[in-house]
Amino acid sequence: MVTLSVLDQSPIRRGGTAAQALRETIELARLTDRLGYHRYWLAEHHGSGGLACSSPEVMIGQVAANTTGIRVGSGGVMLTHYSPLKVAENFRMLEALFPGRIDLGVGRAPGSDTRTDQALAVGPGKLPLDHYPEQLMDLYGYLSDDLPPDHPFRSVHATPSVETRPELWMLGSSDASARYAAELGWPFCFAHFINPEGGERWVRWYQQYYQPSPVSPEPRASIGVSVTCADTDEEAERLSWSRWASRVIGNRGTGGGSGVMAPEEAMAFTFTEPERDYIEFMKTRSVHGGPAKVKRMLLELTERFNVDEVVAVTITYDFTARKRSYELLAEAFALAPRA
Repeated sequence: MVTLSVLDQSPIRRGGTAAQALRETIELARLTDRLGYHRYWLAEHHGSGGLACSSPEVMIGQVAANTTGIRVGSGGVMLTHYSPLKVAENFRMLEALFPGRIDLGVGRAPGSDTRTDQALAVGPGKLPLDHYPEQLMDLYGYLSDDLPPDHPFRSVHATPSVETRPELWMLGSSDASARYAAELGWPFCFAHFINPEGGERWVRWYQQYYQPSPVSPEPRASIGVSVTCADTDEEAERLSWSRWASRVIGNRGTGGGSGVMAPEEAMAFTFTEPERDYIEFMKTRSVHGGPAKVKRMLLELTERFNVDEVVAVTITYDFTARKRSYELLAEAFALAPRA
C-alpha cells in the first residue's frame, strides 16, 4: 500500500501575487486533508520570483490551524541558515499548539541564490558546510533535551517544554544526505523531483546501513516526486510545460523568473538547443499523465526505491488544474477521505 503526501512550493503564476499563492496553499491543504493525504510539507525558498514561501514555520501554523487530520511540516527548513536552538524552539511551539501533527524536515541546500544566502548569515558569518552534521546533532539534542555532557550549551533548554516532539526527517537529493540520515538514525526523503537520476541506490544504501536511534528504530524512507495528473495524458503533458519551463528558466540563475508561465506561453518560449534537450530529458523522467498512467509510474518508482510513501509536488499555472491533479491522484490510489 502506497502512502500519499504533499509537498507545496507555493508557486506564483505570472500575473499573480505571492499573497495569492499563499492563500492557494491554505486552500490546497484543506482539500488534501479532506482527500486523505498523510502529510503536507511546506518548502523554503528565498529570493525567488516564482515560489512564495520563505518561512515554512509560519505557514505550518496556518496550514495546521486550517486542517484537522493531516500531518503538517517543513519540506524543509534549510538548517545551514539558522541556529539549531531557534529551529528547535520554533517547532516545539508548533508541537505545543498541534501535538502529534508536526514534522520537521531539514535540508542543507541554500534554497536561494549566493547573494541571498550570504545576506541570511548573521554575526561572524555563515558556518562552513562541514558544520552541518554538528547542527543536526545539536537540533536533535535541543528537541530531546539530550545534549552531550561536554556540550558548551548543555544547560540551555529549548522552550516551551512539551511532552512530545516533532517527527524528524532528513531531506536531500544526494548521497551526503542519505549518509547523514543513516548515521544519525533519521527518516529520509529523497528529492527525486530535483535529482531524477540514480536516487534509488542512495535510498537502498541508507536502508542497508541505517543505525537505529531514539528518533526511529527502523529505517523509514520516502521520495519527493513531481507529479502532474489530468483527465488525459495529453492534457497532463500540456500542463507540465509550465513546470518544465520554470525549471529551465530557474537554471539560468534568474530565481525562477517572474512566475510560472501559462502552458501556451511556455510552449512558445524561445529556448536554447541545450535547454530543449533538457526539456526532452525531463519529459522522460517526469511523472505526468492520466490517472492510470500516473499510478503505474508511481508504483514503479516506489518499487525501484523500495519505499511506500510518495510526497507529490505539483506545479501548474492554473490552480484549478493543480487541485484536480491531487483529486485524481487520490482517486487512483483509493485514499480514504476524512470527514
